[in-house]
Amino acid sequence: MAAATIATTLNLKSLIKHLPQSLNPHFSKPHLSFPHTLKPLRSTITSSSFSFPPPTLKTRLRKGETLYGIFLLTSSPTLAEISGLSGYDFVVIDLEHGPGGILDCVDCLRALSGTRTSGIIRIPETSESWAKKALDLGPQGIMFPMIDSPKLAKRAVSYCRFPPNGVRGSAHTVVRASGYGIDEGYLDTYMEELLIMCQVECQDAVKRVEEIAEVEGVDCIQMGPLDLSASMGYLWDPGNKKVKEMMRVAEKGVLKTGKKKGKEYDGTFLSGFAMPHDGPEELRKRGYHMVSGAVDIGLFRNAAVEDVRKFKAGLVEVEDKGKDGDQEEPEEKYWSE
Repeated sequence: MAAATIATTLNLKSLIKHLPQSLNPHFSKPHLSFPHTLKPLRSTITSSSFSFPPPTLKTRLRKGETLYGIFLLTSSPTLAEISGLSGYDFVVIDLEHGPGGILDCVDCLRALSGTRTSGIIRIPETSESWAKKALDLGPQGIMFPMIDSPKLAKRAVSYCRFPPNGVRGSAHTVVRASGYGIDEGYLDTYMEELLIMCQVECQDAVKRVEEIAEVEGVDCIQMGPLDLSASMGYLWDPGNKKVKEMMRVAEKGVLKTGKKKGKEYDGTFLSGFAMPHDGPEELRKRGYHMVSGAVDIGLFRNAAVEDVRKFKAGLVEVEDKGKDGDQEEPEEKYWSE
């Protein structure tokens, strides 16, 4: 076999062997075999030949990292990819308030797989069917909305686990989460890698936040400041003093569950949205482990409004200068009046 042919075959072998790791960092052996004549040459393949995926969100959180992310309401694969390449630690694909569906999630997760950013899916409701569809796509995290009691939190966890530990329907031999069945170790690692997030976003939930956070299997409490303010009668005033006080009660309740074990954090993580009156840095200082600092629609809206404002302000300036008689009127206008 010519040297060039051997090198090409080895590169192909490395690519095929390590490709499924983009779906699962603990990828097991694939159902592939190669000619025995290649085995003596395996030592020439080095780890620098390919890029391994980063640690899972769960692993990073346990090591004490504070993660920064963005919510994706548009379900745009292009914006998902840009978000990943920009360096966000996670992207939440939002099916609760965004118009997208399961097929849109697949495209977004595929776009993210080319970056080092993890995908989380927020489902529109806490139901077994939605959880099953989302989990079969293989996100690193799943977010359940409107969890207001320990009972509902336990139910959410059960939707994430296969029998006998839960009620999740099984198609692990063919779904994307297991590399379409190529990852033989999926059933051994899926629960260790999956981040289960429960949203606390009403007064009743805050009153029981410690109980919810201590439910076995709940990894993270996601605060919902807008719905919380609405439940308190302050829909138009999420920065109200009473809302802030209620938020602090919830935050302290979650953080109370955590403790350090050596260099690792053991407890339920706290996640939240940055608000105009409560920015990302403030959340970090209060002990949040995950901070969502932006929404794709909000970023584009703000940039678009500012772009139009600057342009129109420039036109007004030109018109004002023309009125003093020292300058001629422009021959053409940008729009008819």
